Amino acid sequence: MNDTVRAVNALTARWARQTRRGTVFSAAGVWTLLAFLADGATGPARDELARAVGMQADQAAAGARELFIGLDSMSGVESALGLWTDRALEVREQWAAGLPADAHGVLGDDPAASQEALDAWAAKRTGGLVERIPVRLGEGARMVLATALALHTEWQHPFRETVLRPASGPWQGRTLAGLHRSSVRPDRIGVADGPDGHVTTLKVLGGNGIDVHLLLGAEGMAPGQVLHTGVGVLERALPVTTGGQLPYGPAGPGVVVERQPSVTPDPVRLDVTTPGFVVRADHDLLQLHGLFGLSTATNAREGHFPGISAAPLAVGAAGQSAVAEFGPLGFRAAAVTAVVAAPGGGPPQYTHESTVVRVAFDRPFGFLAVHRETRLALAAGWVTEPTVVGEL
Repeated sequence: MNDTVRAVNALTARWARQTRRGTVFSAAGVWTLLAFLADGATGPARDELARAVGMQADQAAAGARELFIGLDSMSGVESALGLWTDRALEVREQWAAGLPADAHGVLGDDPAASQEALDAWAAKRTGGLVERIPVRLGEGARMVLATALALHTEWQHPFRETVLRPASGPWQGRTLAGLHRSSVRPDRIGVADGPDGHVTTLKVLGGNGIDVHLLLGAEGMAPGQVLHTGVGVLERALPVTTGGQLPYGPAGPGVVVERQPSVTPDPVRLDVTTPGFVVRADHDLLQLHGLFGLSTATNAREGHFPGISAAPLAVGAAGQSAVAEFGPLGFRAAAVTAVVAAPGGGPPQYTHESTVVRVAFDRPFGFLAVHRETRLALAAGWVTEPTVVGEL
């Protein structure tokens, strides 16, 4: 599965480069759809989709199946794929056979009823986090291909709820619902030397093998630059100085290393403060058609997917709806992605002294939800609106 993970993470990195504002997205959800479309496409559309997927088109469907098998084996992760076609559309058996079992449904004659059924599918597959499918069905819809991905984890060591009042930056003067914890694992924090500047990365470990990496860039770095660097760290492609090796004083974005009195003899301590957050986003994937290999496939003057059906088909709509929630006890996220094919057309006693690595995420930052064993990025995002006091 290593090649598939690298391909999905590469799409995450490229999508992350496009990030300009608060958002959440799952390249894993999009990648699967693009892979199955590439398998059934021809001509320039096939070439573009293969480049977006990052592997040969004749290998893409096998990669998608491998990804689904891998996701099914991950604790805390649920995934599903659905295919719906109108009654008159005949899907080629060879292509449909590559989809998960029981994935094929029928679009009814009433678009509103079909929309309601697909929205219910999205809500059920994500535990209600995403309440509707991210595309609207019109009269001409002949086929809908969709994925749902949901994940959750509980922290190995929960945070303590507190109040965070940033002294500077975009959140200055606001009273945020802060989260705080201390540990003796300074290796959970690191400062990466990225291509666009230094990025502080903090691993928050989940009990089921799903971790969240928080990413704080140097002042002036764009969201896309920070997230892109985070994927580079995930792929072990960038040098990282871990907490125990950081110098005293300001040691990276949001990081200060200092000596402090301590009630315990621990030589190094990690002290973390961050706000909780809930991020939601809807994406029109056709606005980034070049990134997703959908430029030619949207040309309705001809068909592009003879491997799916003899009927001429073109991509009429493509979208993703995603949500992520980070709180004191854990994290959960979900994404639903869909493509619509239309006709083609107390005072302590201090007796010790410790080195304390303090990190505060008190201005906009990024995050990656990661499967620890495979290092697959399941979701990514950028936080501009943290949770305020009273919202947790």
